[in-house]
Amino acid sequence: MFKPPFILSIAGGGSTYTPGIVKSLMVRLQDFPLAEIRLYDIDDARQNTIAPVVEKVIRDHSQSIKFTVTSNPEVAFSGAHFVFAQMRVGQYKMREQDEKIPLRHGVVGQETCGPGGLAYGLRTILPMVELIDLVDRYAHEKAWIVNYSNPAAIVAEGVRRLRPNARVLNICDMPVAAMRNMGAILGVDRHKLEVDYFGLNHFGWFTRVLVDGEDKLPELRRHIAKFGLLTEDAAKTDPQHSDPSWVKTWRNIKPIMDNFPEYLPNPYLQYYLMPNQIVEHQNPEYTRANEVMNGREKKLFAAAEEYKRTGVLSDAFHVGVHGEFIVDVACSLAFNLRSRHLVMVENRGAITNLPYDAVVEVPAYITSEGPEPIRVGQVPLFHQTLLQQQLASEQLLVEATIEGNYEKALQAFTLNRTVPTMEHAKAILDEMIEANRDYWPALQKAWNNGEAVKK
Repeated sequence: MFKPPFILSIAGGGSTYTPGIVKSLMVRLQDFPLAEIRLYDIDDARQNTIAPVVEKVIRDHSQSIKFTVTSNPEVAFSGAHFVFAQMRVGQYKMREQDEKIPLRHGVVGQETCGPGGLAYGLRTILPMVELIDLVDRYAHEKAWIVNYSNPAAIVAEGVRRLRPNARVLNICDMPVAAMRNMGAILGVDRHKLEVDYFGLNHFGWFTRVLVDGEDKLPELRRHIAKFGLLTEDAAKTDPQHSDPSWVKTWRNIKPIMDNFPEYLPNPYLQYYLMPNQIVEHQNPEYTRANEVMNGREKKLFAAAEEYKRTGVLSDAFHVGVHGEFIVDVACSLAFNLRSRHLVMVENRGAITNLPYDAVVEVPAYITSEGPEPIRVGQVPLFHQTLLQQQLASEQLLVEATIEGNYEKALQAFTLNRTVPTMEHAKAILDEMIEANRDYWPALQKAWNNGEAVKK
């Protein structure tokens, strides 16, 4: 371990999430002391717009923390103790394609699930490996990368295959957001909850929700049967997740649990278990990417311009579970707190009837040497089978990326539960290859007219 204060680098410094993450750090400086915060992004213009807002947040709390803004990896990572990674390869213009191309074929259009998530994964695996190599070259030898980059399950599997010894902890705030809603329903802070959970990222189930040792899942079942995973007044949800599309997502916990009431599902299971209903309610001309670009993105960039012009920073960004969670995890890594969190880990027997090397999402104690997963045991056949199919889709996508293999990419798309047929998979994949020509590794066909293609 290294001693505080720490040098922290944020890769993807131009993200509109950055001010909220930094605010979360500032209110926790006693828990996680900082000597320097560095923003790193390959998009200078975007980062330079966000950076003054970030600096204002820092200076409202500290005059001593050094603040650096750079597109130079050596400057960004030299001697760093922690790296928060939140890259979005292709930015929102490619997220828009991830969502709209499948919808043109009557298939779910979503950022991290279905064909959109697979496309995003093909863009992100190799840049994530490049980031790991830069951190390995320049940062402190015991530096930790805390990775928020989506699609987290596919990125984590790619890192496991290509950089198995990297000090990377892959996390997602979706289960924590669900816990925030559970806490609101139960009238307690989410930190009071201890949950049992198993699955893959964006594909799992809560099996127990303990408050002071008492399982509150029966109470949550009764509430969800009326309102979904929201308080009766939905306006009390976290502002970050209060857009109409998010309210609908939390409400859709109800129909899932009406059919499968034993466990409380991750909200993203709506895309896999009720894809037809999702597509019926998606606007192929105006997707979630457009909501974000015209909402959070526009609001924060307008506030940044106003701050540059007037010196007044409006309340344009939100500090929620996204920022709080990454700081909680970093504190546990830094000080060997052994705090219990839901994170992505190599299975290694935690879920006994899933492959040993699968990347799963389960509770783990976070130590200074990484996560120690809690043993889940055997999961029911229904859930195991769903997980095996999703896992195979993700693993084939990673193999397609590494090998540049078209057929494996097609298999990954075909296996995904949101895709109804092989024909849908091929049409979507081929259109996505054109859209991602500047981002994807080249995918070569191994067969042509029944003959193996010579390499």
